[in-house]
Amino acid sequence: MHVLLLKEPRDEKSGPDPYIKELESHGHKATLVPVLSFKFVSLDTFSNKLFQPEKHGGLIFTSPRAVEAVEMCLEAEERREEWNKSIKDKWNTKSIYVVGKATSALVQRLGLKPLGEDTGTADVLSRLIIEREDTNIPPLFFPCGSIKREVLPTALREKGVPLETLTVYQTAEHPDLEKNLKNYFTEQGTPASIAFFSPSGVKFCLEAVRRLSGKQLAEIKFAAIGPTTRDAMTAEGLCVSCTAEKPTAEHLAAAIAEVLQ
Repeated sequence: MHVLLLKEPRDEKSGPDPYIKELESHGHKATLVPVLSFKFVSLDTFSNKLFQPEKHGGLIFTSPRAVEAVEMCLEAEERREEWNKSIKDKWNTKSIYVVGKATSALVQRLGLKPLGEDTGTADVLSRLIIEREDTNIPPLFFPCGSIKREVLPTALREKGVPLETLTVYQTAEHPDLEKNLKNYFTEQGTPASIAFFSPSGVKFCLEAVRRLSGKQLAEIKFAAIGPTTRDAMTAEGLCVSCTAEKPTAEHLAAAIAEVLQ
């Protein structure tokens, strides 16, 4: 059966997208349509902060995009050299927190040792941080996107864990989203299942999905990568057939395969 994945493709270095592979292993044909586009901002400020680990108590990454911003700060050869020689080791004496396996893998590629890859949501990660950190540490540094949710900053501030945030990328609708969705529905027809990966994805895609699927909308099994996305879908009146137990390709593919039996 056909499954439409409303998500960004993995970068080429990481090989084929694991969500497509996992769904294929369950006998389903999955197609990716990118929903978001990203513009990196404040990279000079970010770079300066990255190279002063002594001023922070640790790092927090909740998206692959924030890790990409680090990569961009290390593009200059002398910066990369300095990072490899001393800076990454200084960060590794502190806690490096991540949400999810994809972000964790990218953080490891930087030579950092992540904690919390199994937390899966900002809510669960914030609980792990509160358990582990004192209120008298230097602020944890959280590079994030322009439309981050306030769950993690709010939870940490309420418990007195110091935090410094910096917006390093802005999120917008992918310029070809409407065209790509139209092409998909024209060529493949209405999919058996559609998976959403973020509240932004719900916001940017839902109207087009409703219009293109018409009367067949009620037959589509809608899947969510996690509880936050599921709540955004439900708020828009969608009937959510399944939610991945954890935000991984294996868990999402298993959930979709079960409802498509």
